[in-house]
Amino acid sequence: MTEFDLVIVGVGGQGAILASDIVGKAAVNAGLPVMAAETHGMAQRGGSVENHVRLDCRYGSLIPRGRADAVLALEPAEALRAVDYLSPDGVIVVNTNPLLPITVLSGSADYPAVDDMLLELQGRCKRLVAVDADSLAVQAGHPLTTNVVMIGAVSSFLPLDVQSLEDSISSLVPPKTVDVNLAAFRLGRKAADTTD
Repeated sequence: MTEFDLVIVGVGGQGAILASDIVGKAAVNAGLPVMAAETHGMAQRGGSVENHVRLDCRYGSLIPRGRADAVLALEPAEALRAVDYLSPDGVIVVNTNPLLPITVLSGSADYPAVDDMLLELQGRCKRLVAVDADSLAVQAGHPLTTNVVMIGAVSSFLPLDVQSLEDSISSLVPPKTVDVNLAAFRLGRKAADTTD
C-alpha cells in the first residue's frame, strides 16, 4: 500500500512549498497519484505555511486531523501547531532550530524552550526525529538548503525511492545548486537514519 499523508509546515521563506513540490513531483514520476494543497496565513516571510501532500489518495487534498502519516516541520513551534494532524502511529520529523517571530524578537512575547517542545511532540507521536537541519545545510554548502535537508530526513518514511526524490530535487532547484541540494538531501537522510 502506497497511500501516505504528509503535512509540511514552516514559516514563510523556509521553503515549505518547494519541499512539497519535491515530494509531489517524485510521486508523479514514480507513477503515484498525488494531491496537494497549501494553506497559509501570510504569503510573506514570517507567516505560518502549511502544505498537505497526499500520495495515492482517492479523497480530497486536505488531510483530516488525526490522519497524517508524517508531519515534516521546518520549525519546532510550527510542529506543535500541526501535531493534531498526526495519526497515532505517525512520525514527526522536526528541525530543532527555531525561527523567532518579531513578537519574540521585540520582547513582547516568549518563545517556548525547544527541549520542552520536543518533549511534548515526543509524547504525541510514535516516533520523533529531531534534526539540526540548519547545521547540516551549512555543511552541505548553503544555509538555504534546510528544507532539502528535511526532505532527506523524512525520505525513509515516504513510499518513494531515493532516486525519484533526487531526480525531483535535480529538476526543481536552479541548475547551479543541484549538487549542494543533493548533498543536503543525503545529509538529512543520514541524520534521520542515525537518530534513535
